[in-house]
Amino acid sequence: MAASDTPRHPWNELLHTVNSAAQEYFAQYRDRLARLPAQSDDGFGRAARLGAAGAGEAEIVRHEERLGMRLPPSYREFPQTTNGWDEYSHSSLRLLTLAEVGWTRDVEPMIARIWDGLDGADPQDEWYLHQESVSAGLCISEEIEGQVWLLNPHVVGEDGEWEAWDFASWHPGEVRYRSFWDLMEHRFGRYLA
Repeated sequence: MAASDTPRHPWNELLHTVNSAAQEYFAQYRDRLARLPAQSDDGFGRAARLGAAGAGEAEIVRHEERLGMRLPPSYREFPQTTNGWDEYSHSSLRLLTLAEVGWTRDVEPMIARIWDGLDGADPQDEWYLHQESVSAGLCISEEIEGQVWLLNPHVVGEDGEWEAWDFASWHPGEVRYRSFWDLMEHRFGRYLA
């Protein structure tokens, strides 16, 4: 492994911590459900692991070729640990597998049309900044209840990280994070305290 490919983010530790906390929550949920009359177990929280098997280097490279560019470091490391993440963790949206990830215009065309349809909006409005790159953003999550996560290849740090965006119907515009790692640390924060 080249020095530049050496993992910089402790995904295994982070995801193990979150998975353990989610399993504890699921056990409490099932215990409460069992005490209620006439409640059936819907199978919620039965998965022992919220993630999936990690992707190999060849699979990651194949999807980078499909997308036409190298993935940012923290996001590139993530599927090596788990190729996708289950929303039942209550810690994040369902993160797409590499095979499902794509440009917003292709994966979530309605979101792309909505945000790209803002032509004529006042460029001084903070929420309008960078809207031209929504269609070209990399959609990494399933859209659930008006929320979706994107990576923006047009805002790249010196370390090669792409800005991560959280779009949701309950806040105007995008909530921006320096990287995918920063987004996930923020989302998983309650499990890390």
